[in-house]
Amino acid sequence: MQPSNSGDVAYDDPWYDALASGWGESPDAGVPPARGERDTTVTAADIYLEVQRSAAFQEVRHRYRRFVVPAVVVFFTWYVAYVVTATTSPGLLARPVAGAVNLGMLVGLGQFLTTFLLTWAYVRHARLRRDRAALELRWDTQELARGRGGPS
Repeated sequence: MQPSNSGDVAYDDPWYDALASGWGESPDAGVPPARGERDTTVTAADIYLEVQRSAAFQEVRHRYRRFVVPAVVVFFTWYVAYVVTATTSPGLLARPVAGAVNLGMLVGLGQFLTTFLLTWAYVRHARLRRDRAALELRWDTQELARGRGGPS
């Protein structure tokens, strides 16, 4: 049960967000500094914006996009080619290869195989090219959030 704005009625709202309502904040939260006094507090938003603008973060994003964009294009093209071929020329995919196995079955299983290969390639790429840099970035962000500084 949360108190209403008037304070005399309580209601049970499952979507009530205590943090968004100001519960748990310090009494001077949101109060601007007095005239002539500079606000020297660094908010989490400032820290994350600083990290987002950093060269290290941009490099991690660049490495991610350099792998993901071509992989998505290739896989999506392969998938659409399979669906279009199965729809427009079912006779081609109905050709027997060995016994009851036809070309359509092999190409369909190839879809599963390429999904697993793409997942393996993504995990390998992340481990070799991005994980260490992202972990260092996370560490620097936590250091900044704790007020200990860190590399700029």
